[in-house]
Amino acid sequence: MDKIVWQPRIYYWFNGNGLPDPSHEGIPAQYTDKSMLDVYDLLNASPRYPQEVLGIPLFHIVVDDKHVQSSSQTELEETTYIHATPKGTLTETSRSGYHTEYPVKTLDDIPVMEYILDHSEFVFDRDNFEQANRMFGDRGVVQTFYPRSPLQRLFISYMGWENTIYLLHDSPQEIEQFLKVIEEWDDKMYQVLLDSPIQILNFGENIDAHIDAPRLFEQYLMPYYDKRIKQVHQKGKFCHIHMDGALKPLLPFLKYLDFDGIEAATPLPQGDVTLEELKEAMGEKILLDGIPAIMFLEQYTLDELAELAIKVLDMFSPHLILGASDEVPPPADIERVRFVAEIVDNYQPQ
Repeated sequence: MDKIVWQPRIYYWFNGNGLPDPSHEGIPAQYTDKSMLDVYDLLNASPRYPQEVLGIPLFHIVVDDKHVQSSSQTELEETTYIHATPKGTLTETSRSGYHTEYPVKTLDDIPVMEYILDHSEFVFDRDNFEQANRMFGDRGVVQTFYPRSPLQRLFISYMGWENTIYLLHDSPQEIEQFLKVIEEWDDKMYQVLLDSPIQILNFGENIDAHIDAPRLFEQYLMPYYDKRIKQVHQKGKFCHIHMDGALKPLLPFLKYLDFDGIEAATPLPQGDVTLEELKEAMGEKILLDGIPAIMFLEQYTLDELAELAIKVLDMFSPHLILGASDEVPPPADIERVRFVAEIVDNYQPQ
């Protein structure tokens, strides 16, 4: 068997600590003045996404500024974005990358968002891909995540969970038509994705059973995933899905979805599933990650971390790309990442 890949996502730890910063106290000195890619090398770990590690996006969403005029202003760490169109104006605000106000608030706002979609284009950046490929070298395979499925976009980007749920109940025809419009935009996006040289695509969904209840998952998400997975596989590419929240109520559905892997599924003591439950539900799918992120905090002993890491290796190898579920957090002891790298290097399958 080839060596298992150790691929923890450290961008949250790196950026959360304001690195690179040679004057930083509390972080081992050998990491403070290095790029994130250099830190990966020092940790004997593999990078996954160039947009995180290198700051190099592989795709851009280009909005026609002849039809949509967007502006922004920041005050007290909160940024307000205004999108003016002939159909009307949408306003949204965010703080630290998370919405504090969503652009679509009522049914009247939907035609405006549809107009913005009609005048936006998903574009592959070949120069950035080639640069990322050169910089990654043999450290890892360049892959990407991209806009979420229509329902997840409503929850996370356009409307917020509560407003989406209320409108789905009160005005199902209007919301389902909106979902169809987003899916039609996605048809063009997937054509770009599938024509690109990228071989591994991540459905960066951030699935959480507290948000994506089984009924919603089965009705709105599974048909969409099935359609896209078939397209990906017909092109000879691979795909996995990011499921980093509560998972137990959704485990029965995994066997019906032909993803090649599941990313960020989080077992106990952080998540709500055991490794045994996860293994049974996933079958032969590849697990990406598997070590709960909190195990990299000092409240857990190195023996506890080692025991859990070896258990994941034993249970999921060779269908495994080992990592932290979901990301290594800023307060983590980064030497624990190198500690797990040594475990992987010395691991002998049973």
